[in-house]
Amino acid sequence: MRKIKLTREEMAIEQSLEEFVPVRGREYEEIVAAIEQRKKDTVLNIRINRYDLENIKQKAKKLGIKYQTFISEILHKIVQA
Repeated sequence: MRKIKLTREEMAIEQSLEEFVPVRGREYEEIVAAIEQRKKDTVLNIRINRYDLENIKQKAKKLGIKYQTFISEILHKIVQA
């Protein structure tokens, strides 16, 4: 059998699996509610300056996320403030 070499990220994930703790009751319900609140169910079309969009894309790339997700997170933080 061939041994698979894991990346650092994959090893971190594998190690964190050992820390898994089952969740029940109220805590489980709170997690489900939080996930429900974060579901994206509406489309938004806006016009934006191309230079601003390029800067957003660069920052999202540095964070390792898609730029649309990055914009969504920024909007969410502003709304929650």
